[in-house]
Amino acid sequence: MKVLTGRLLAALTLVALTACQSAPVTGRKQLMLVSEDSAIASSEAAYVEMLKPYQKEGKLDDDPAVTRRIVSITERLIPQAIKYRPETAKWDWQVKVIDDPKTVNAWCMAGGKMAFYTGLIVALKPSDDEIAQVMGHEIAHALAKHQAEKMSTALATQTAASVIGVLAGEKYGGIASQAAVAAAAVAVTLPNSREAEAEADRIGIELAARAGYDPHAAVTLWQKMAKVSGGGKSDFLSTHPAPAKRQAALAALVPQMMPYYEDKTSRPVFHLKSMPLEAPAQKAQ
Repeated sequence: MKVLTGRLLAALTLVALTACQSAPVTGRKQLMLVSEDSAIASSEAAYVEMLKPYQKEGKLDDDPAVTRRIVSITERLIPQAIKYRPETAKWDWQVKVIDDPKTVNAWCMAGGKMAFYTGLIVALKPSDDEIAQVMGHEIAHALAKHQAEKMSTALATQTAASVIGVLAGEKYGGIASQAAVAAAAVAVTLPNSREAEAEADRIGIELAARAGYDPHAAVTLWQKMAKVSGGGKSDFLSTHPAPAKRQAALAALVPQMMPYYEDKTSRPVFHLKSMPLEAPAQKAQ
């Protein structure tokens, strides 16, 4: 029993020492038991698993015009993300358009794996500027390591038995592969905290403005979101809580963003590769 207690105390001490890290860009303190590298590795497989059913039904990138629209907007945002965090130039950035008219959602996993559901277009009739706000916001979640943070929170709330299992052979940043893939997938579907949402709003509106998209669209986007929240299926709103003050906070940011939007200097474009959905290659043990 003493050995068991000692191991638990050691585990809790390790948690205390490793949990507190600063979020990139904003500097907010985050619980980070799962490393970003681990979250990225898990997300590569989770991305395939989550999109595989749509691929089998022929619902991935099945409308060339819609796909070109989403890809072209995203390609303008990625260079701005890389300016925020230069190391993300090494990410395997991808975006897939899911033909699901009833689902109003979009997300970006750790490592730049993105999905955009056509329900956003059906429900909101968004302008390109508004789509840029959606994708900029999602990319911002990845830049700020929010998926790794949510995976860490889930790990921290496991039972003491799970902690002992970690001590027996697993490291916090290297959860067993199947569990890690499942955790990465679940993390995308979990609601974001208000702190995380505020970070993504702040970073996302700037990414879009620097890419040449009107920051006023951040406000009109959420006005439209509010209208669709009363009925239908809005996964975006379930994972992105919208406090009443959100539109006001975004509106207050618009004047700060306008100089970036009005800057007429050349803006780079990141050319995404048209890649099939494939499981990541297994690394040699």
